[in-house]
Amino acid sequence: MVKIGILGVGTVGASVANILEANADIIEARAGKKIVVKSGVVKNLSKDRGVSIKLSDNPLDVVNDPEIDIVVELMGGVDEPYALVKQALENGKAVVTANKALLAYHRYELQEIAGNLPLMYEASTAGGIPIIGALRTGLSANHIDSIQGIMNGTCNYMLTKMINEGAQYDEILKEAQELGYAEADPTFDVGGFDASHKLLILASIAYGIDAKPEDILIEGIENITSTDVDFAKEFGYEIKSLGIAKKVGNGVELRVHATMIPSESMIAKVDGVMNAVTVIGDRVGETMYYGPGAGGDATASAVISDIVDIVRGNQGPMLGYKKGLESGLKLLPKEEIVTQYYLRLEVDDQSGVLATITSSLGEFGISIETMLQKPTEDEKIAKLLFTTHRCKESEMQEAITALGKLDVVRGEIAMMRIEK
Repeated sequence: MVKIGILGVGTVGASVANILEANADIIEARAGKKIVVKSGVVKNLSKDRGVSIKLSDNPLDVVNDPEIDIVVELMGGVDEPYALVKQALENGKAVVTANKALLAYHRYELQEIAGNLPLMYEASTAGGIPIIGALRTGLSANHIDSIQGIMNGTCNYMLTKMINEGAQYDEILKEAQELGYAEADPTFDVGGFDASHKLLILASIAYGIDAKPEDILIEGIENITSTDVDFAKEFGYEIKSLGIAKKVGNGVELRVHATMIPSESMIAKVDGVMNAVTVIGDRVGETMYYGPGAGGDATASAVISDIVDIVRGNQGPMLGYKKGLESGLKLLPKEEIVTQYYLRLEVDDQSGVLATITSSLGEFGISIETMLQKPTEDEKIAKLLFTTHRCKESEMQEAITALGKLDVVRGEIAMMRIEK
């Protein structure tokens, strides 16, 4: 018999406990041993958790219990979970976590502490989608060329509504909050930070890149308007908030932002709260992994898959490498990113303005690929929308600064990256 202790019996923790009880026979048949939850930890003992397990409000009751074999960490946060997971590993216990923030900041330290002890984290990225297992095991014969992922269901739900129904950002954010998809403070989701944690975990497995969220380009979806949506449709694009990891020479681009992608691409068809990750390997080509990225049972399914792997003895090294990965790959500075861009700006509606804009862009080596001009409510102001050929991020940022100083440009300039 294998005994489990759960740190954090919230929505996911309760699902883990209840699934292990309800599906005990099939799980035992697959794992080869009976798996039971001995106890769990909550902050508020007076709140009904809908579980039959013993509960405590002291995490050390789980971490230091000599009878518990596997500690499941579902608390959220960084500092306290790190201390508790560290202690559990030092006590010789295997650990399963769904905590993306913990791993975004401490995955390499935890790998060192764990040594040969299992530390599994399938549920940390894209909920019920087995993307960690795919990268660690299923694609282990491949050099990974790129990863693109819709890794936040809140953003995808909101963008789907904006594209399909013409909803405005503010109204759809309110609806997402009412449905429980977005928090009262939605910044972590809509600002791209949630997806950045997940991207960093995947990049460690694919490339051995040790980076923190502060090191990479992160932008949200807050500035997307119906004008941008209409432009995307007209030119055959969909707008998605993507986490992107891409090998470029001896460097790796890591970035999270709203992205225009071709409508015919596989990932462009992923709507609503669903998540999807596409991976291009040098041998297998493109593969795609699709499913629910959040929710109690979906995430619990991934947690239990890790528990079963540990019980079977199939866990392997934490980040997928039995020995150090001497890839020579380095994180590319944000300024070195190369892609295409979409720009939206309002200008004086008069002759010569377009020539002024193109001339200013040309000073930074940027050329225009497509362009649209739209009227505004003010007859003296026009809206210019255009895409560029590929250029460096640093060049684009300098060009936007220069454009903003032109007398003919009104208000702020909006920019979005394009991936083909």
